[in-house]
Amino acid sequence: MYDLVADVESYPQFLPWNSAARIRSRRPGPGPEASEVIEADLVISFKVFRERFGSRVTLWPEAKKIDTEYLDGPFKYLKSGWVFKDLAPGQGSEVEFFVDFEFKNAILGKVIGVVFGEAMTRIVRAFEERAKKLYA
Repeated sequence: MYDLVADVESYPQFLPWNSAARIRSRRPGPGPEASEVIEADLVISFKVFRERFGSRVTLWPEAKKIDTEYLDGPFKYLKSGWVFKDLAPGQGSEVEFFVDFEFKNAILGKVIGVVFGEAMTRIVRAFEERAKKLYA
């Protein structure tokens, strides 16, 4: 699951509303535990809205952790993180995910706020289905 989430370039292939992904840069991580820092743009298309935002993704493969920081786009702020824990053999993984954000545009924030719970459910389901397809 860690590798699936770390593969930002593949998001448009399976994530709902993600119409494009572009890697701006890649560089070594800030210490021995962080293998890589990726700066990427994602384009999110939802109904009449189409927004691009940039983020910095720090990959921590030993800790099985991924941190994301907002760089630019329609948000006042955005921060998210993933933590992956292997379960017993044959039992898969436990995945913790959090996201905290606020849009600059109050109208966009209200529109997204109404559907946010359903959107997160669909995104998590898309990752689960992609994992089944790739790893089953």
